[in-house]
Amino acid sequence: MTEKEHWKVDPDEHDYPAAHDYLTLVTDEASATRLVEELKKSRLILRKAKDLLRASRLPPLADNNVHVAKDLEKVRKGQRLSPVLLVRGDLKAGLPLTVADGYHRICASHHLDEDADIPCRVADA
Repeated sequence: MTEKEHWKVDPDEHDYPAAHDYLTLVTDEASATRLVEELKKSRLILRKAKDLLRASRLPPLADNNVHVAKDLEKVRKGQRLSPVLLVRGDLKAGLPLTVADGYHRICASHHLDEDADIPCRVADA
């Protein structure tokens, strides 16, 4: 099943606190807060699902994962998914892309079409 247009233009407001919660697990509170503020101000870019997974070094979750399945069902019903929130990696330092919010949405989109563009907001660490 391929659904070409299944993305919102702007992230859901609750995605930012979720990103902050995750980021406080991998960096200090002040840095997490700064990154979320940067994400709110960043412009939307498009990247392919397969490239986001490769850059983050995360495996694609199975389509029967409860959260992935829920996102796939949303798409089947015509509901749009929220863009993903990312923190850019550092190739020289060997640091992967960090998916601050939206891993399950990336995986759902990957199942629909790994070459489909996913709207993203990216902050620099």
